[in-house]
Amino acid sequence: MPASTTTSMVLNHFTKNQANDNGEDLERLTNECKELLLSLPREKGWRTACLYKYKGFWCQPKEIQAIISFQKHFEPRDTDVILASIPKSGTTWLKALSFAILNRKKFAISSNDHPLLVSNPHDLAPFFEYKLYADKQVPDLSKLPDPRLFATHIPFASLQDSIKKSNCRIIYICRNPFDTFISSWTFSNKLRSETVPPLLLEETFKMYCEGVVGFGPFWDHMLGYWKESLERQDKVLFLKYEDMKADVTFYLKKIAKFLGCPFSMEEEKEGVVEKIASLCSFEKMKNLEVNKSGRSITNFENKHLFRKAEVGDWVNYLSPSMMKQLSQLIEEKLGGSGIEFKVFP
Repeated sequence: MPASTTTSMVLNHFTKNQANDNGEDLERLTNECKELLLSLPREKGWRTACLYKYKGFWCQPKEIQAIISFQKHFEPRDTDVILASIPKSGTTWLKALSFAILNRKKFAISSNDHPLLVSNPHDLAPFFEYKLYADKQVPDLSKLPDPRLFATHIPFASLQDSIKKSNCRIIYICRNPFDTFISSWTFSNKLRSETVPPLLLEETFKMYCEGVVGFGPFWDHMLGYWKESLERQDKVLFLKYEDMKADVTFYLKKIAKFLGCPFSMEEEKEGVVEKIASLCSFEKMKNLEVNKSGRSITNFENKHLFRKAEVGDWVNYLSPSMMKQLSQLIEEKLGGSGIEFKVFP
């Protein structure tokens, strides 16, 4: 196809799809990314005009551009720690807990100037696709001290081969699909411009059940990390939000052991585990000034990252027929895999 024709198609496509719900500037995309989008399946987006299916999962145009850059330039170390998750499944909490555990010798948990008291967790465990490689950036990460702590929503199958072959540790967290959906739906509506209508529950639920959601389908996302966690337990730790809410102390110890820095008997006697749980609790983080204002991720106000953190809140939104439909979908996609969820509190 002649270059002029390709350019014309790109311009026409993005002129038609320019009205983004969150003001995303598609003109900031590289020509390489724009041309790639022309070949990808697309559907109506939640927060942007379109979601595109890239390597089997759905994401926004700027996310695709950042992921391509990440895949080209990131050089993993065996000492790296990568926190992976489905959006709205406890990511911010896991970042806070992991940072506190890894850095407890460097930053006393009880100190008044602990980084978690003055920085949002997304600044301390930056996303590859939203922070480090966003907006055409190619950061120099070589000078960061070990262990480096990163995060991503990218499915396991789409991570770099160099990451998969390395000995870096991956901690994955997921949440029951009912609460994940409600959290995603309410979050997306908060981010929409006042000039566009809100996302309707029924319409968005249909998209979710079809897998058309950021980094979805959710079942493929879970299964990718789950299978790897079974094959390489030393490399991937698979966590569920509900389990952690039920016994955070147990899982803090499990995370620390997995990361190669288990709590000593002395630390346990001094209550370090409980102090970390308190420092990173929803109530504590939500009420910090840094989490009431500002933006740690472009277009995301920090205050929107903290809603309820409850298990079972979905019952206040979904109808019995929706519950039945999603229950059947979970059984169809995840039944027999070993992944099970406690849906009710």
